[in-house]
Amino acid sequence: METEGPDATAAYGAVLSLDPKNLKGLAHPLRLRLLGALREFGPATSSMLARRLGESSGATSYHLRQLASFGFIEEDPRPSKKERWWRASHGSTYFDERSIGEDLESGLLGAEFLRSIAGAHATRMAGWIGGLPDSSGDWRYAGTISDWGLRLTPAELKRLQAELEAVVARYARFDPEEPAVPGTTMVAAQIQLLPRFPEQGNGDGKGRAVC
Repeated sequence: METEGPDATAAYGAVLSLDPKNLKGLAHPLRLRLLGALREFGPATSSMLARRLGESSGATSYHLRQLASFGFIEEDPRPSKKERWWRASHGSTYFDERSIGEDLESGLLGAEFLRSIAGAHATRMAGWIGGLPDSSGDWRYAGTISDWGLRLTPAELKRLQAELEAVVARYARFDPEEPAVPGTTMVAAQIQLLPRFPEQGNGDGKGRAVC
């Protein structure tokens, strides 16, 4: 399960792989929101993040230190006499469920992490839909939310995932610290390939279309 893709390279595009040890560092929903904000909007202070996320600066300051202790973020070198600046240490996170093995605690943490990621995706989609009435020009018709029901084997599903990731990797990755290019904006590319496990079926062996 890639939360932002494993193919990024260099500096900000570096990828952090989650394991049972550092997964604990994301065991609070605010930490995921803080990490996501730093990756999307670039370096910030705890008070700046508090205003952006609607949280207290005390809470953001505490959870930023926790993220730093697990290596997700680091101090930004810009000079400041009043407040510490933070930046994301990696451009994306890679999570493979196989890395946590059969450990029950890690399995629960992994499931909670994925729920938080799903919630963040839902919030982003709702924001996009909410902004459609006020959008104009080419951007109004530039996005999509689409889904199809497919009948695949596990091997075919893995091949489809690899093919889609290869397509996304052909395009320039977003880096909030790079100068903005006129006519471009940050685009969230989400890949969701969700098999219905056999025990979730109707027991008669007949597949049904996914809406």
